[in-house]
Amino acid sequence: MNLRAPPPPRHAPSSPAPSPLFFDQRISPLSPRRATGPLDELDDDAALRAHGYRPELARRIGGFGNFAISFSVICILAGGMTLFGYGLNTGGPAVMIWGWVGIGAMTMLLGACLAEVTSAYPTSGGLYYMADRLGGPRWAWVTGWLNLLGLLGAIAGIDYGCALFVGAFANLQWGLAPTPETTIGIFAAILLLHGTLNAAGVRLVNVLNAISVWWQAGGVLLIAGTLTLAPAQHQSVGFVFGHVANGTGFTSPLYVAALGCLLAAYTFCGYDASSHLSEETTRAQIAAPLGIVRSIGYSWIAGFVLLAGMLFAVQDYAGTLGTSTGVPPAQIFIDVLGTGVAKGLLLVVIAAQMLCGNAETAAASRMVYAFSRDGALPFSSTWRRVSHRTRTPIAAVWLSVSVALILALPSLYSPTAYAAVTAINVIGITPAYAIPVYLRLRAGDRFRPGPWHLGRWSKPLGWISVTYVTVLTVVFCLPQASPITAESFNYAGVALALVLVLAWLMWITKGKRDYQIPTLGSEAENTALARDVV
Repeated sequence: MNLRAPPPPRHAPSSPAPSPLFFDQRISPLSPRRATGPLDELDDDAALRAHGYRPELARRIGGFGNFAISFSVICILAGGMTLFGYGLNTGGPAVMIWGWVGIGAMTMLLGACLAEVTSAYPTSGGLYYMADRLGGPRWAWVTGWLNLLGLLGAIAGIDYGCALFVGAFANLQWGLAPTPETTIGIFAAILLLHGTLNAAGVRLVNVLNAISVWWQAGGVLLIAGTLTLAPAQHQSVGFVFGHVANGTGFTSPLYVAALGCLLAAYTFCGYDASSHLSEETTRAQIAAPLGIVRSIGYSWIAGFVLLAGMLFAVQDYAGTLGTSTGVPPAQIFIDVLGTGVAKGLLLVVIAAQMLCGNAETAAASRMVYAFSRDGALPFSSTWRRVSHRTRTPIAAVWLSVSVALILALPSLYSPTAYAAVTAINVIGITPAYAIPVYLRLRAGDRFRPGPWHLGRWSKPLGWISVTYVTVLTVVFCLPQASPITAESFNYAGVALALVLVLAWLMWITKGKRDYQIPTLGSEAENTALARDVV
């Protein structure tokens, strides 16, 4: 692949690199209005124009709101709970706990490196826009399609997991037996709700994200505290931190442990939402990178508390895995607290997952909007339209939830399809996180950091992160159950290959002709294409 060389810097460095995580308010290409002081809304719009884009979206999200959307998308009450049974079967408590610690630490490093690049390029395009500026259009094209696959897979994974928990509640409340058909029906209804809420505008999304932060934090404390204080028998420390279980059919402990890390890797996805919402965030050059790092850090702590609290409360290992509700956490609630309280806790989890899916729909739709704005998707003129009333890309919202529905349809026929959907999310979005980091490393001193950066730690942490992502991507393309049959086959790798082939075909037939991000600098304001507004 003959990739375009990174553009030369527009300003020569005027002083040595500041200390790590230093908030540099000097004049830069991204803050053209003034040298010091806080970046206000006018500075944000000027920064966006300097990247060649006319401000179209409503800038109504503050620093907390930007953090809230990534924290909501990570949502430990979604990933940590929906894959809890997978973890019990694939490695057991030891892999779940230590995998969470290890994957969380590596995610923090990767997130910090991505946050540094986000500070320099705060646009709705996020990862693919960074890749274009640092490496050229072909890098951007591949990054954009991987990011899009991951985001749409995340909607499918989150909302399908929520549908499973709704089915478990219906089983306890009304005796409705969960089946693939009923789960898909519930899933479709949840997607419809999220499409409707997002079409209403970013103001409502922002309010729901703020609620989500407190709901998740309170929910974790409620669940972990209730299970801990309950009079039922609790497992030992040795069980929680050392017990290994293997129901995969594979014999290699290392292989099984690697597969078991999917629980943590899937949960720690989606923090690029802070980047995709940067055009709707005030002081985005600082708020968006902080949103990424803080959302990972708080989720890392809260997720450990939740997993430990759940594992200490396991009463019957085999009975939890084989629960008639179809959701192992529900069986733990029932065994420890009784059916009445279990239903109440299930509602807490369901509400958190609903809020999570809504935030993910917002992030994915902004990616669709931005990618279409630059001519990268079929029928781009439709998906890039922004509502004049709400200043929201409504068509992109409905495309996002529609594709998510299609991605989850194989679950009607395959019992392992949900794990494959979550793997699609991981192997699509995680490499997309690493590409801008790699290109930033390749650019070396030609990269001009934004106000939030890592200083001298940028390069060593960047190489660690790129290596981690490479290993992770390979692992989650591997088979997850043995014997390998049509039903147990992990089609995540196939989906990844199909997307890459599709991206290549789209590039040679459409991308070379239509895809183009705007010219840098204020002159782009006078030459920008007119936007479709409905």
